[in-house]
Amino acid sequence: MKSREKNGSAAGNSDVALVNVLSQQKLRRHRLPWYYAPSFLLLWVALFYAVVYPLYHRLPDSVLISHESSKPGQFVAERAQRLLYKYDRIGPKVVGSVANEVTTVAFLEEEVENIRAAMRSDLYELELDVQHPSGAYMHWQMVNMYQGVTNVVVKISSRSSNSSSYLLVNSHFDSKPSSPGSGDDGTMVVVMLEVLRQVAISDTPFEHPIVFLFNGAEENPLEASHGFITQHKWAENCKALINLEVAGSGGRDLLFQSGPNNPWLIKYYYQNAKHPFATTMAEEIFQSGILPSDTDFRIFRDYGQLPGLDMAQISNGYVYHTVFDNVQAVPIDSLQSSGENALSLVRAFADAPEMRNPEDHSEGHAVFFDYLGLFFVYYTETTGIVLNCCIAVASLVLVVCSLLRMGRESDVSMGRVSIWFAIILGLHVLGMILSLGLPLLMAVLFDAGDRSMTYFSNNWLVIGLFIVPAIIGQILPLTLYYTLKPNDEISHPNHIHMSLHAHCVLLSLIAIILTAISLRTPYLCMMSLLFYGGALLINLLSTLHDRGYYWVLLVQVLQLVPFLYFCYLFYTFLLVFFPMLGRFGHGTNPDLLIALICAVGTFFALGFVAPLINIFRWPKLALLGLGVVTFIFSMIAVSEVGFPYRAKTSVMRIHFLHVRRIFYEYDGSVSLSDSGYYFDFQDRRLYYPLENTSVNLTGLASTSSECDKYLMCGVPCFNHRWCKTRTKSHWLPREQEVTIPGATSLKLLNKSVLDSEKVARFEFEISGPPHMSLYIQPLDGVEVEDWSFIRNMLDEPDTYSPPYQIFFAYGSDNSPLKFHIDFAKSSGDFSTPTFQLGFAASFVSYDYDRDAAGLKFISDFPDFAHVMEWPTLYERYIF
Repeated sequence: MKSREKNGSAAGNSDVALVNVLSQQKLRRHRLPWYYAPSFLLLWVALFYAVVYPLYHRLPDSVLISHESSKPGQFVAERAQRLLYKYDRIGPKVVGSVANEVTTVAFLEEEVENIRAAMRSDLYELELDVQHPSGAYMHWQMVNMYQGVTNVVVKISSRSSNSSSYLLVNSHFDSKPSSPGSGDDGTMVVVMLEVLRQVAISDTPFEHPIVFLFNGAEENPLEASHGFITQHKWAENCKALINLEVAGSGGRDLLFQSGPNNPWLIKYYYQNAKHPFATTMAEEIFQSGILPSDTDFRIFRDYGQLPGLDMAQISNGYVYHTVFDNVQAVPIDSLQSSGENALSLVRAFADAPEMRNPEDHSEGHAVFFDYLGLFFVYYTETTGIVLNCCIAVASLVLVVCSLLRMGRESDVSMGRVSIWFAIILGLHVLGMILSLGLPLLMAVLFDAGDRSMTYFSNNWLVIGLFIVPAIIGQILPLTLYYTLKPNDEISHPNHIHMSLHAHCVLLSLIAIILTAISLRTPYLCMMSLLFYGGALLINLLSTLHDRGYYWVLLVQVLQLVPFLYFCYLFYTFLLVFFPMLGRFGHGTNPDLLIALICAVGTFFALGFVAPLINIFRWPKLALLGLGVVTFIFSMIAVSEVGFPYRAKTSVMRIHFLHVRRIFYEYDGSVSLSDSGYYFDFQDRRLYYPLENTSVNLTGLASTSSECDKYLMCGVPCFNHRWCKTRTKSHWLPREQEVTIPGATSLKLLNKSVLDSEKVARFEFEISGPPHMSLYIQPLDGVEVEDWSFIRNMLDEPDTYSPPYQIFFAYGSDNSPLKFHIDFAKSSGDFSTPTFQLGFAASFVSYDYDRDAAGLKFISDFPDFAHVMEWPTLYERYIF
């Protein structure tokens, strides 16, 4: 009897196993036809272009002057645009030039007086002050000195209020040479003027005075903001900041920095920004220092301890700091978008009770982001930590529950299910590595073949070059596993479900780890987990979890929300970085950065989508098709289509100086006297795109071989960025002597040995154009004991080392600079050489003429190149 029961039981188990095998085979036969796979993938591409693309580029309709009576209190873009035309006609506004120090200042004073005339003088009081500060601070590796730079400062206050807490609103009116600066930062200058006007004619008074700072030396860099916050009479009353910048021309303004440690600022942005556009991830990237940019926000934060918001228009960065940054490149709807945001935020902060004592509301950082520009989300960093950890843990619990359900459904032990899941998880990790590795490999290969930046003008090339390889890498290991080693003990839908669970587990671990190291970016993981976990919970509570592929529908519907956001976010980063790579320098392969952005974006956007390619028959055919796409795009990229530059729209940036060099020895004799062009190439392709053009670069050589021979490699590097790359810069000799268009002077006024007898003081005076540099190199056995400059370099020898760079610029005050340097010499013998002193005088603005040979050389450059240049005298002395 027992034997028959045993046999019956065995037969029953055998029947169950047979049924399971048959059901697996049936489910495999019921996979979707292979030809639906391309449609499935193209559906997500279509969603990007149908939803993300138009929402990203959406701008409000501009308000015209004729609409003003029917739209009282609203920002009027047409008036701002008229002001921008006036600003644009002034031309380039280089610090120290007539255009910057006289013409633009007069333009601002006139417009402020026009606002005063229209102001409700019974409600408001307006004060105008033109400041000319002098000072110095450390900017990266150089002493940044300024003298008589210009700030136009306007304070408006309600007569009914006695508040001593001011809101500071800042933009800058100076520009780079050759650029009229209508985008950077003329757009925000005219936005501020129109905001000031709307505030001044409003019938509703506000609580806190508002200071509008139009600073005239941001590009120098950041000198006028330092002069204001450290010296102006209103500076100590400023309690919060709105900094308005432009990193291109047009588009919406991105909030990319906030605080620090004042989440109430983000709360007001959430409540009042008309067109929210922000992400914590941008803040963390910008503050990491990997971007070749800086703003006045850092100066106000570091020297004035001002919390605030840093916002910038980021579209069309190709025209940034070029002649094409003109009024025609600034859409009027962009003015409306930035103006509406600025006006609403100014009004909100001007009535904020937190303005009285911001220190009382310093509660750490905030996590913030907008969703497709439709709404804004923010919460404190502490809340973010709780959300990240709780949602990650909850997602892991749901995955365990799902695996248990799979085991019961398939009549397989949890141990075996766990082993299979561990295999799938390992393969998914391998897929993540490949999804990062394959795009990076493409970047390395293209750079090795001198084909970097092929996407610079034709951005769509990144789809085939980097995004498709990321998709291939993500799904390749699992596809091969399902194809080559099928498992009939558990259903194919459950296998596919496990692959999505693996992505869920990986995101959970990433979220926990990144949260543990105090990053706020893990909100990306949290968002993805929230919607996948929600779908999984519903599937578990219903019968969808156990009904073949039916669970896929709910998962994909809910994944639309994070998919659209991740596309929106990483599309933003790509649009920022594409043009920025044209000034990223040539020391780093820029394709690596773009490949990384594409790979990470693909990982987040398609992590719960790409594995579903395995629900179709013959998934290896889909992989082959994706490989063909990459091959086709690669062939296009190495053709003329992949040439990076286009005239006017996406130019090659060429920075060079017309240099006259004279090197004096200790006895006064001249050891070197020549002329040439000093190039600081701005992108990875160096000078190679110019080789088959009309510009003659015969004799161009790297300066690296001169670095051991001459002070500063023999070149007058302009600022810290130029000096940082001086060993990789290039020198092109010139037969004709460069004509220096102005007078310069370096005088040794006095040399005296101090009381210690081992320290000598050298006193100097320099005069020349508004931009000058000193390079100080003590000889062997000599140290700088003291000097009349700020002492940071001397007090921090572990951070700063010779040669020391002193950058000096002036605005309206051109009086000579007197300074002294004290040298300590162990021998005490100052009758022998003590130090080298380099003196560079840069004639940056167009107030100074270029000579005929220089103008001819400039005209030889092709139309796809934009030249920024100026004459420079470089003298080296030994004292």
